[in-house]
Amino acid sequence: MAKNLFVAGLSYDTTSDSLNKHFSEVGTVTSAQVIMDKYTNQSKGFGFVEMSTDEEARLAMDKLNGSTLDNRTIVVKEARPREEFGQRRGQRNNFQRRDNKSSRNRY
Repeated sequence: MAKNLFVAGLSYDTTSDSLNKHFSEVGTVTSAQVIMDKYTNQSKGFGFVEMSTDEEARLAMDKLNGSTLDNRTIVVKEARPREEFGQRRGQRNNFQRRDNKSSRNRY
């Protein structure tokens, strides 16, 4: 089973190919992608790497977290599942609306 990793602290010069090459030193990389801003086409400074096995992903986290890539120290963590758009925002807004309603009732 493949394991997806979150990689932060990337240089704006880091490409998906250089990210792939860096991680392939510790195992088989299924995919590597630097996330780009859709308006400026510049790196957002983070990306995702998918390793072919959980064991290789753990090895990558152990060996590459804190390593240097393109003169930057990177952070490697297990990627969390993507939330539905607006899920967190909606929960926060509902909380704020309750506060607004309760404050109106006090006056």
